[in-house]
Amino acid sequence: MRALVTGCAGFIGSHLTEALLTDGDSVIGVDCFNDNYARPEKLRNLEEARQWDSFDFVPIDLSRGELRDLVEDCDVVFHLAAEPGVRASWGSRFDAYLRNNVLATQHLLEATTGQPGKRFVYASSSSIYGQAESFPTHEDTTPRPFSPYGTTKLAAEHLCQVYHGNYGVDTVSLRYFSVYGPRQRPDMAFAIFCRSVLRGEPLPVFGDGRQTRDFTYVADVVRATRAAASAPAAVGKIYNVGGGSQTSVAQAVELLEGLVGRRLELEKCGMPEGDVRDTSADTGRAKADLKFEPSMDFEDGLRLEFEWMQSVEAAQPAEWAGTRSS
Repeated sequence: MRALVTGCAGFIGSHLTEALLTDGDSVIGVDCFNDNYARPEKLRNLEEARQWDSFDFVPIDLSRGELRDLVEDCDVVFHLAAEPGVRASWGSRFDAYLRNNVLATQHLLEATTGQPGKRFVYASSSSIYGQAESFPTHEDTTPRPFSPYGTTKLAAEHLCQVYHGNYGVDTVSLRYFSVYGPRQRPDMAFAIFCRSVLRGEPLPVFGDGRQTRDFTYVADVVRATRAAASAPAAVGKIYNVGGGSQTSVAQAVELLEGLVGRRLELEKCGMPEGDVRDTSADTGRAKADLKFEPSMDFEDGLRLEFEWMQSVEAAQPAEWAGTRSS
C-alpha cells in the first residue's frame, strides 16, 4: 500500500508513519511545519521515518495550491494535519485554524474526488462534543463544540460527509480522545507535567484537578486509524477512538508522584476558556466495525511518556527551554 500521511511530523502522524513503514507500506509524508511549536522537535519526530527508502517527504501547505497529483499516487489518505489545541484557538490565531483545519481539508477532499475506492481517513477530535450531554458519549450525540478549535474540527467532519454524499469519496472520520504518549505536543498536559517534574518546577493544574479525560495511548490511536483505512463497514461513518476509562488530572498527578517517589508541588490555575469538565468515549461502534479495543493500561502509558521525556531532557534540554505553551 502507498499511503499519504498529512501532518507526518506531528505527534500522532509520526507514529502512524513509522507503523506503516515498519509493516512494508510506502508513505508520502506531508507537513508544513506550522508554528504551534518548535520546528526542531518536529524534525526529531521524523528522524526514524527518514531512514526508510520507502518514505518520501513533501513539505507543503495543504491550504494552498493543487493537490491532485499528490493524492493520485496514493491508495489511502490519512489526513492528520491540523492546527491543534483548544486554548490557542481564540482571538487573532483563529485564521490559522480556519486555514489549516477547514480550508486544507476541503482542498484535500477536492483532490480526492473522481477516484473511487481511495479511502480518506480524517482525524477529528472529541472536542466536537463540547460539554457532552451523557457519558460515555456516543457518536450520535448532538455535537456542541465549546471552543473555536472544536468548531473547525466539526466543520471538517461535515466536509467529509458532504464529499462522501455528493462525490462518493470513501471518507471515515475518527474522533480522537485526549491522546498521550511519547512525542506528545509540548503544550499538552502530560508533556508539561513530565517536563516540570524533571526540571523541579511546579505542575500547572487547571481548576480543581478533578476534571476527567478519556486518555488514549498513541499506539492504540494508530491501530484504530489503520483499521479505518481498510474496514469495509467504515465508509461514510464516524467513530470514537478512546482509551477505555475516565481518569482525573489529580489521579494522573498521583501516578507521576509514584514514578518519582516524592510529592509534587502544584500551581493552581483557573480553568481556561474552551476546556470542558469531562470526556468519555463510547467505542462500541469502533469495536464492531474496526475491531478496535484499547490495549494500553493508563499507568503503563504514562510511564512510557515520562521515560521518553527523560531521554529528551537528557539529550537536548536547551531546545525545550524555549518551547511555547498554548
